[in-house]
Amino acid sequence: MVTIVNTLNRPSDTDAAPEAVAAQAERPRHPEKAHRPDQQVARKPKWIRVKAPTSPVYKETHEVVRKNNLVTVCEEAGCPNIGECWSKKHASFMILGDTCTRACAFCNVRTGMPGPVDQNEPKGIAEAVASMGLEHVVITSVDRDDLEDGGATHFANVIKAIREKSPTTTIEVLTPDFLRKEGALEIVVKAKPDVFNHNLETVPSNYLKVRPGARYFHSIRLLQQVKEIDPEMFTKSGIMVGLGEERNEVLQLMDDLRTADVDFLTVGQYLQPTKKHHPVMNFPTPEEFKAYERIAYTKGFLKVSANPLTRSSHHAGDDFNDLKKARAAKLGQVA
Repeated sequence: MVTIVNTLNRPSDTDAAPEAVAAQAERPRHPEKAHRPDQQVARKPKWIRVKAPTSPVYKETHEVVRKNNLVTVCEEAGCPNIGECWSKKHASFMILGDTCTRACAFCNVRTGMPGPVDQNEPKGIAEAVASMGLEHVVITSVDRDDLEDGGATHFANVIKAIREKSPTTTIEVLTPDFLRKEGALEIVVKAKPDVFNHNLETVPSNYLKVRPGARYFHSIRLLQQVKEIDPEMFTKSGIMVGLGEERNEVLQLMDDLRTADVDFLTVGQYLQPTKKHHPVMNFPTPEEFKAYERIAYTKGFLKVSANPLTRSSHHAGDDFNDLKKARAAKLGQVA
């Protein structure tokens, strides 16, 4: 999954003064983690390792990213699926800048005070979606607690721009939690994305140390409200395992999501970005992931993706088609 970050306000090697480029390079990526003690980075088991990407299409995508001075979360987060996704030209776009106002212990996205919102971004993303001929696109963002609506209006503007430029493209949003942003959720849902995704990330007992800026039951309620506003909209959420959770906690989380009528669950392996991030506590085997998948289906999810390499936007287009077929089958209809 190619996640392309807006870089219009980022100094580049070609159009910025040397001192600006130097300042960008010296800017600490995670200032809040700088003084934390180092955590040993665990060696990955064989089922996590993937082959280095070599396909011609991957190289073409890589060249597009470099030519346009784009930054990808795929590279920055060291995503194990980068070879597969770039080779298929799968794309998701990160909006609202590259700097997050939260400081989650698992995340490798830059933290700090973000810059102003780029009002030309919706048009630029819509043009990119159309030029790439995308059938399905994922729109995600950093947390923007500094904005009155948490960035909800910008999400809606991006959705509208894509609809106008590429009306047959289906749209999935992966949003922040809009904590304490009254009315923000309604703005996004009323813009009519095809899939509304908001990740829980981990079980509630881990929130204070892993996701301290968020609230577990607020996130559950957010997903429930999507269905209350638009019962036909597909909802989705994902978690990582390997953060110290207990198996029964994962099963309870599944029940909580089903209480909120969430349609789609993703479960993937947490991988530690740096020594300053939360350590990997364990590596569940592929068989354990398969067991989570079986249990999740028995609890009523329409779609489940559970394996060590699962990521929230991985195979998003194919998964959306599966969701539609599963709902049709449940209702006794022909997809």
